Amino acid sequence: MHNDDYTVRVRKPGGKWQDLFEYKVKVDLDKVQEASMVHFDMEGPVEVMVRKNNENVQSVKIRPEVYGIQPKLLGNVATFVLTEPHKISVEFNGDKLHNLHLFAGAPEKDKPLPGDTNVVYFGPGLHIPADTVKKAFVIPPGKTVYIDGSAIVRGQLVCDSVSNVCIRGRGIIDQAQEGISVTHSGYVTIEGITFINPKHYTINGGASHHLTIRNIQSFSCQGWSDGIDLMSCSDVVIDDVFMRNSDDCIAIYGHRWKYYGNARNYTVTNATLWADVAHPINIGLHGNTAGEGDTLENMLFKNIHILEQDEDDPDYEGCIAITCGDHNLVQNIRFEEVRVDDFQEGQLLNIRVVYNAKYNTGPGRGVRDITFKNLQYNGANNTYPLIKGLDATHKVERITFEGLRINGKPIRSAAEANIITGPFVEHIVFKTENESAGK
Repeated sequence: MHNDDYTVRVRKPGGKWQDLFEYKVKVDLDKVQEASMVHFDMEGPVEVMVRKNNENVQSVKIRPEVYGIQPKLLGNVATFVLTEPHKISVEFNGDKLHNLHLFAGAPEKDKPLPGDTNVVYFGPGLHIPADTVKKAFVIPPGKTVYIDGSAIVRGQLVCDSVSNVCIRGRGIIDQAQEGISVTHSGYVTIEGITFINPKHYTINGGASHHLTIRNIQSFSCQGWSDGIDLMSCSDVVIDDVFMRNSDDCIAIYGHRWKYYGNARNYTVTNATLWADVAHPINIGLHGNTAGEGDTLENMLFKNIHILEQDEDDPDYEGCIAITCGDHNLVQNIRFEEVRVDDFQEGQLLNIRVVYNAKYNTGPGRGVRDITFKNLQYNGANNTYPLIKGLDATHKVERITFEGLRINGKPIRSAAEANIITGPFVEHIVFKTENESAGK
């Protein structure tokens, strides 16, 4: 699992350097590449040294840039200081495909003991399921699952029809069919785990409630290897995640397969999203056309960093996509403090009511009451975001932009942002920061 592209060391200021293990992670479905990852916990300031092996270095950048981490470069060695935990990408010579992902976390608290009967404990070493067909570990209700920082779990964790389960640790789930599946369950927490190259979803949620996903990292490089996909789930918290996926990073749907119900009450905060293919954020495509349809509502996305989108199919573009199909109604969605870096191919926004022949059995009912506050995009501004209804009874209504900035410039109209407004769209409002404050 080692990648020799980098040598990475860390230390307390002025202390003894400690070597880290540089993991190999595969990225980018279009042409799979090998990038690198290191992780450690920290308390107080930490000095970091990164040596780029096998290549002469002219430049180095650390993203998300909002953290203001300024590396010093001497030859092939970059040094910098972390004053607090962050999840970052270190990029030499502008290379995003062979970069170093560095995940610095806060120290664990209340680490469980191996002999605790309420704990399913994965200690240091490699863990392979006894079930060689399903290649899964089935988790009982009421258990804590602990994956040690030196543990590699090469199998899926299945939470089906359970409650009060906590899956945590600093270990790795590696090359599973899916990372963790949570279906028909409630009060499940997933925290601290790193997922390397699952064949399908990183976390799959179906017909579940009170699901918390916090402080996870994910990489994937295969077809349909989404990050967090939740179908008919409600009361969900997603916080402090880094998702680099070759499909949607976070997708929220209504009914799909054997999962039924609405999707309500989401809080997604402090997320860094990198879609090598498809959407960083995708809401609304799948639902239940057997009746009135599902409602997807009351969602907050706040403090979101979008580092990449690379999608050449116009039907599946949009760093932030609300593609409402299958009799769904999508409403009361709020995006605050979202920062989007220049990306390879796609759109900044795609808000539509659709009838997608490939995936839908009916059109969406509508999209309404969507607010973007302090959305910032730095890039070429030629992505031509799209806002479009389907017909007179399937409309997009009441879209508000407060403090939208492109390359630092306040945007006061759809034309300034090159937004294409299609038919059956009503009440798009632009407010600058001063107007939002009532000045």
